[in-house]
Amino acid sequence: MAVEKKVFGTFSDGSTVHTYTLTNSSGMKAVISDYGANIIELWVPNNEGGLTDVVLGLAKPEDYEDNGPAFGAVVGRHANRIAGASFVLNGKEYKLAANDGPNNLHSKPGSYYQRMWDAEAGESEEGAYVTLSLVSPDGDQGYPGTLQVELTYTLTEDNSLILTYHLISDQDTIANMTNHSYFNLSGHDSGNVLDQYVTIFAEAVTPSDSQLIPTGEIRPVKGTPLDFTERKQIGRDIHADDEQIRNGGGFDHNFVLGQNGEMGLAAVMESEKTGIVMEVSTDLPGMQLYTANTTEVDGKNGVHYEPFCGACFETQFYPDSVHHENFPSCVLKAGEEFITSTVFHFEVK
Repeated sequence: MAVEKKVFGTFSDGSTVHTYTLTNSSGMKAVISDYGANIIELWVPNNEGGLTDVVLGLAKPEDYEDNGPAFGAVVGRHANRIAGASFVLNGKEYKLAANDGPNNLHSKPGSYYQRMWDAEAGESEEGAYVTLSLVSPDGDQGYPGTLQVELTYTLTEDNSLILTYHLISDQDTIANMTNHSYFNLSGHDSGNVLDQYVTIFAEAVTPSDSQLIPTGEIRPVKGTPLDFTERKQIGRDIHADDEQIRNGGGFDHNFVLGQNGEMGLAAVMESEKTGIVMEVSTDLPGMQLYTANTTEVDGKNGVHYEPFCGACFETQFYPDSVHHENFPSCVLKAGEEFITSTVFHFEVK
């Protein structure tokens, strides 16, 4: 186990940005930036005895100041969409920026992946780690309450990358954070992921309208293109003649996991080319599968990323839960500590 700190680049405000490389005895490496708490690289053992970088990234360090696709990003204070860019909490209305039509997406501008974080790295019994922290003041992005955020990435000896979030606010607020990494288990530079396999341990989704805002329904996936309860290739139904697929231009849907605060397996992704298998586990109630439906950007190492170049597994509270009483609540009460974890575990077959 080891941690290596390096200079990543200098950004427009003159700040020096660093990366922290976590390594285990299998050679697996996770490269994390203190700008945005982003996952920059993730090198995983493959079936040829080498390593494959399985996450998409940007060409230059300073590109992360914008990071339109949110590659590797930690999204906060509220990931995904909030209808009408506003919500009511304790009888008071809070207005957000309308950055996705009339709605707010990923709390932009100023989402947490566009900020410097404090970082502290080391080694524990679990493995090499880096803990990143920031303070989001009252009124930041339009949300009430000063929110203290701490995120620890830990790379274990069994090839798991554990993300543990600690959140506490001095006022009632809403909080729904996620990681927005795009995974391609054949390698970030291998083209699209349509031939890779996914299983999702969810019997239902929260269907959305043409603006990708949930309707409030909990809809069974059986018999629909959104049924991943049995292992299937991502590309099999991604162009299906189905309203939900048309709305998202592919997969961009929240799956109902029903974890009820207990850690459980949410999804499995597999590449037959590299033999890499990724298991996603979480204690959160939902997970967004997004398949880079409109991505068109120059990425790291001279690679041009095109639509369907990766898949995101965004563990979360349901999108727009503040407007749906039947959805699990993302309200964080004043003074209450919220701790949640997501695990990306890798194997080779």
